[in-house]
Amino acid sequence: MPETPREEGKIKVVSRWSLLGLVLACVCGIVLVAAAVTSDGSDLRPAGGDLNSVVRDRAHEVENRRGEAARLQREVDDLTGRADDADLRREARRVTRLSDPAGLTPVEGPGLRIALEDAPRSVEVPGLDPNLLVVHQQDIQAFVNALWAGGAEAITLQGQRLISTTGIKCVGNTVVLDGVPYSPPYVIEAIGDRSRLRGAMTESPEVTTYTQYAQKYGLGLDQREVDVVKAPAYGGSVSMSHATVVD
Repeated sequence: MPETPREEGKIKVVSRWSLLGLVLACVCGIVLVAAAVTSDGSDLRPAGGDLNSVVRDRAHEVENRRGEAARLQREVDDLTGRADDADLRREARRVTRLSDPAGLTPVEGPGLRIALEDAPRSVEVPGLDPNLLVVHQQDIQAFVNALWAGGAEAITLQGQRLISTTGIKCVGNTVVLDGVPYSPPYVIEAIGDRSRLRGAMTESPEVTTYTQYAQKYGLGLDQREVDVVKAPAYGGSVSMSHATVVD
């Protein structure tokens, strides 16, 4: 029996809804796959996702990966030592010779410890930008650069070894070092001649400015001599990620 016009319209409507349902299903699938890829198999918003727990989780993850990298490096060193190749052994000796100045070996000795911290929340200065009452990456870099200028043999920030390619980035109210976020106080330790290190900080205009703000507005600044500073070997990547050849 031939279909009536009303039945044909009904079939067309049902077909359109079926097609729309198929499209929506595909879109939902794409969104779920994108979320899985973005989170790398982990929760995008962890339970109890306050800043402190996120920082701890991130630091724990990085430490685990550093441990795995150290294990693999030991395997590489062991295999290199067994290799019966004169050129390879010569290059291995060269790497060993350069490891110390490159910061790839642990160092310890007398030095200085500097701790920087935000001003107390109770500090309110009318007309003063609140951003001037917190520690920024340029403040940390000012002290680190002054210590390098003072002949520091090794420097650490939050216990992590710094080398020439280490980037210190400010993200919100935390500082990110080699992918790990840290909250204040920021502790910088340097190994070297303590009088030279202090002299270099005194001569730094940026350190002087921070010191003045610390005295006037309560920014945290604690400097003290340490008999034994322990600087671990640098555990991050030493390959260049962003570099341009300069003629």
